[in-house]
Amino acid sequence: MNPARPLFISVEGGEGVGKSTSIATLEAWLQRQRIDYCLTREPGGTPLAEKIRDLLLGIEDEPLAPAAELLLVFAARAQHLEQVIKPALARGEWVLCDRFTDATYAYQGGGRGLPQAHIATLEQQVQAELRPDYTLLLDAPVEVGLARANRRGELDRFESEQREFFERIRNCYLERAAAEPARFRIINTDRPLAEIGPELEAVMEDLLDRQKDD
Repeated sequence: MNPARPLFISVEGGEGVGKSTSIATLEAWLQRQRIDYCLTREPGGTPLAEKIRDLLLGIEDEPLAPAAELLLVFAARAQHLEQVIKPALARGEWVLCDRFTDATYAYQGGGRGLPQAHIATLEQQVQAELRPDYTLLLDAPVEVGLARANRRGELDRFESEQREFFERIRNCYLERAAAEPARFRIINTDRPLAEIGPELEAVMEDLLDRQKDD
């Protein structure tokens, strides 16, 4: 069932904020509502984009230049949009995406220090006017997120960065949320899971009600 038009919802946040658990909660909610949906992720989402993901996350002897990193992110996104996201929306399915372009602003812009204007140019070239309808920003203090990430085991190339890198990422996310309050919903994940799940479901109920009113 797809009441009204489909929604494109992205889930954002730094390392260790509980995206996997939260997305499982959101997916279960969509199933209970009998809403057709597509669950996907970035970087990745298609076989080719997943290969680019491996390049981005893997730790290699050759350092990856920040500009090359940015272009790889958008190369994967271009493929993802054409092969997965746009077709799903055209079929009337909601799209639930684990990270999208806000992550690029946060990681490559905030974290790496690349100009936001360069990211905006690529965003327009690759996406045109397509943006998430809503973005759920999962937020926790950096030290909390990094402690959780460390408990998961071997770290990828991004998770291996210094704490200051993640502080810049978090600040960028929060700045973007403050600049677009109509799109963002901030969820504090520095608390028990039993409290986070009901809030996520309440947010989704609100988004569904707003969609019906459109």
